[in-house]
Amino acid sequence: MTDDARRPGRLESIDVVRGVIMIIMALDHVRDYFGMRVNPTNLATTTVPLFLTRWITHICAPTFFLLTGTGAFLALRKKSVPELSRFLLTRGLWLILLEVTLVRFSFQFNLDYQVTLLLVIWALGWAMITLSALVWLPVSVVTTIGALLMAGHHLFDGVSSTHPLWILLHRPGFLVNAPGFVVFSGYPLIPWIGVTAVGFGLGRVFTWSPERRRPALLRIGVALLVAFVALRLANIYGDPAPWKTQGTTVMTVLSFLNVTKQPPSLQFLLLTLGSALLLLRAWDRGTPRLVRPALTFGRVPMFYFLLHFPLIHLLAVIVCYAQYGAVHWMFESTDLGSFPFALPPGWGFSLPVVYGLWILVVAMLYPACRWFAGVRQRRSDAWLSYL
Repeated sequence: MTDDARRPGRLESIDVVRGVIMIIMALDHVRDYFGMRVNPTNLATTTVPLFLTRWITHICAPTFFLLTGTGAFLALRKKSVPELSRFLLTRGLWLILLEVTLVRFSFQFNLDYQVTLLLVIWALGWAMITLSALVWLPVSVVTTIGALLMAGHHLFDGVSSTHPLWILLHRPGFLVNAPGFVVFSGYPLIPWIGVTAVGFGLGRVFTWSPERRRPALLRIGVALLVAFVALRLANIYGDPAPWKTQGTTVMTVLSFLNVTKQPPSLQFLLLTLGSALLLLRAWDRGTPRLVRPALTFGRVPMFYFLLHFPLIHLLAVIVCYAQYGAVHWMFESTDLGSFPFALPPGWGFSLPVVYGLWILVVAMLYPACRWFAGVRQRRSDAWLSYL
């Protein structure tokens, strides 16, 4: 997401994959606001459609971080290393500020700060800040560091420290958990920084000729998926939740696929990043007509992200008022269980309704994103690089 929208030779495959994952991401967030508050990955209570609805969105965050690193590497075609480092540092700080202000408000529509979650934009900001230091190193070293962070963070799973720094770096948890004031870190930084660093290394692949790049993307993608299957079958390392035989074949398959997102396990990252690389390979020759609208979202991903939360929440407010004649629940969040809002009585809609609302949200976002993509194409103002 760091590459300039006006840069000659912009790689369309990166934009279309990024746009597709942004569209899929919105499905998960629409489900958060309109779906039943049932854990979709709890095999004891979920359904197959609900599980798969959540499972398919797993690809979003890893791809988001991976392509951030890739975009940073490709930005070196226009920026010097000092310029890139400075940009990554300032943009990372900007993202952290956005997370605790605008993004938090969009989630909850209140300013009382009783509940604050540090999520994907927070982690992305720190990943960019870290990358601002790593870009001074050889690309191979950056890639190796990233791979070690992704693969090795499980070695410390046995550490049960509740120190705030450990929670920020290694596992989700409460930084503050007091009555009326909760701060929860949901995206541990170590593995996400690792994904971003690996993405920086991936950027070199995108400087190769198409004849060399496409087989490489295919080989790496397949290798990651094979590694996932091998580790998952072994059930020894790479995920804190081993799969188990269930009462039916279908549920056993779901157990096999039920990898851990937070902190992102090695198996989770192998599965999602392998899939992302195959998508990049599939669309490297050109964008199919069916997914071309995703290009618009992929060219302005941060703008899309900042718009989609308040839009989804506003639609929830409208539906709530139409159903109950009151909306106070939509502005209340007193603990983690009530995030992002307190549940009105009987709130929650079926998956077909959730999917319908998701399509509506994406359609409503398209005109604004198309306009902003045009602005970025026509103008070169520095501030545009931060959205």
